Amino acid sequence: MPEEQGYSALTEGVYYILLALHSPLHGYGIMQLVKEMTGGRVILAPGTLYGALNSLLERGWISAVDHSGDKTRKEYCITEQGKQILNQEIKRLEELLHNGQRILGGVN
Repeated sequence: MPEEQGYSALTEGVYYILLALHSPLHGYGIMQLVKEMTGGRVILAPGTLYGALNSLLERGWISAVDHSGDKTRKEYCITEQGKQILNQEIKRLEELLHNGQRILGGVN
């Protein structure tokens, strides 16, 4: 898949962060949801999570949700651009799966 608008394959952590942010969540909520979605296989450490969130904010793939003065827990939500990137990644992963099944499993 060619790189478009700064897109390259997502790390697993970023993929799950973007999935988690289809509804507004704060950092701890993201960590918990990712852990739940993966059956505990993917655990996001706070440093990793907040570094990724800052990068995703800079790229415009997520945005901070404004709660008018409530600064205790910053929430984030995926943007339309982030949804496009996530859909590109899902297509890339489907291609990987399809090709692996076709070669290894005889699936056409």
